[in-house]
Amino acid sequence: MEQMVKISDIDVKSVLTKSNLPVSDYSVNPYVGCTHACKYCYASFMKRFTNHPEPWGEFLDVKHWPEMTNPEKYKGKELFIGSVTDPYNPQEEEYGRTRALLQQLKGSGVKISIQTKSDLVLRDMELIRTFPDARVGFSINTLDERFKDDMDNAVSIERRLEAMRQFHEAGIRTTCFISPIFPGITDVMAIIERVKDRCNLVWLENLNLRGNYKSVIMDYIRDKHSELLSLYEEIYLKNKRAYWEQLDAEVRAYAGENGLEYLRNDDTMKRPFDAPPVIVNFFYHEEIKKSALKGGTTNA
Repeated sequence: MEQMVKISDIDVKSVLTKSNLPVSDYSVNPYVGCTHACKYCYASFMKRFTNHPEPWGEFLDVKHWPEMTNPEKYKGKELFIGSVTDPYNPQEEEYGRTRALLQQLKGSGVKISIQTKSDLVLRDMELIRTFPDARVGFSINTLDERFKDDMDNAVSIERRLEAMRQFHEAGIRTTCFISPIFPGITDVMAIIERVKDRCNLVWLENLNLRGNYKSVIMDYIRDKHSELLSLYEEIYLKNKRAYWEQLDAEVRAYAGENGLEYLRNDDTMKRPFDAPPVIVNFFYHEEIKKSALKGGTTNA
């Protein structure tokens, strides 16, 4: 059954917002909402600011902003494109707001990181390569297409992996964002094995259940993975960190055995393009938040 989406045009003063993220100076979101409709999406909190009665994933506001006349004022700044929306949602093919943004920023000297679940980003490869130290990240938290289909409406994992390969072979830095890691479901090491020859960076982020989607995910685990229910209750009802601490140790050991660097912050831009990928741990959200508020990098 085809997803019904309410699409609206909205005017905004600017598409750039100063960011508290440890990886950027500005967050950039050409849309409000996201039609990938991920069941675990932390960005669904945005719904309460939109006056939309539709469920998350069933509305999209297309942003229109005054054309930037002096984008050079952002030279050297880090822009993270896609912090609370996917800039390459299916509607981008028609509305082209992300492409318009890149065209306006071209030649300004800004540094961009793009995060997506879509291979539509391939359309803009030649434009993206004009930016210094551009980086394109793909969110991949499973190699199981059935689980992926249970969780989101984005393109297949194989299409994301292929797009990642094409960007990497074109000399553009790529990130595999293994997020969110579902305890007992996401096979972190298997994903790293698939991507380590086509990315410069692997980000790891745990599943952080909060807000309205906590019950959605817990019900899904109860229904589809009842064997994991006690583990999820231990983590998400009793707030135990043992699972993440154990996974942290396992990934560190794996990295050591495979000649990969395992860090608690992201300095991959200082490394040669052809160096082995760096694995960065962003497991502990509360510590990331504290660090971001201080303007620093995560020290989880």
